[in-house]
Amino acid sequence: MLQASIQKNDKQAKILIGIFSFVVFAAVVLLSKFKLNLDLGFNVHLFATANAIINSIIAVLLVAALIAVKNKNYLLHKKLMFTALILSVVFLVSYIAHHLLAGETKFGGTGTIKIIYLIILFTHIILAAIILPFILYTAYRALTAEFESHKKLAKYTWPLWFYVAVTGPVVYLMISPYYR
Repeated sequence: MLQASIQKNDKQAKILIGIFSFVVFAAVVLLSKFKLNLDLGFNVHLFATANAIINSIIAVLLVAALIAVKNKNYLLHKKLMFTALILSVVFLVSYIAHHLLAGETKFGGTGTIKIIYLIILFTHIILAAIILPFILYTAYRALTAEFESHKKLAKYTWPLWFYVAVTGPVVYLMISPYYR
């Protein structure tokens, strides 16, 4: 097993994770109400494409990290998960930029495809909104070398994060034909 990377301080960790998660959630909710009318000289939906690519890479990293930990390659697992976390921050910045610059796009499909889209979108949004503190707390448990607690949390956190990472690109593929 690996050594602790940070010193354990559950009270401080809970406060920081709570604040960070709240700020991210509030920023996404509040900024989705605004649209900036800027001409950047390129199609702002490029951010949505980047988001889909980033989410796809995160999904691959999550699978690779799972394989690494199953093979007891803990250092590789840590590096892959850290990369997934960093890419998630990049995704968040790009996501906010896209929604600030592009505004809202309405899905143009009808019937069964619209129902499928709405189910995927709804579950993606709900899980994306609640998963962040769980991801951070699971990472915290690993960084403090509390591997049994980390493993218990990861059994729930990993599949939810993976679902969000996979459904993000699916939502993009379904909505992108309706971008203007």
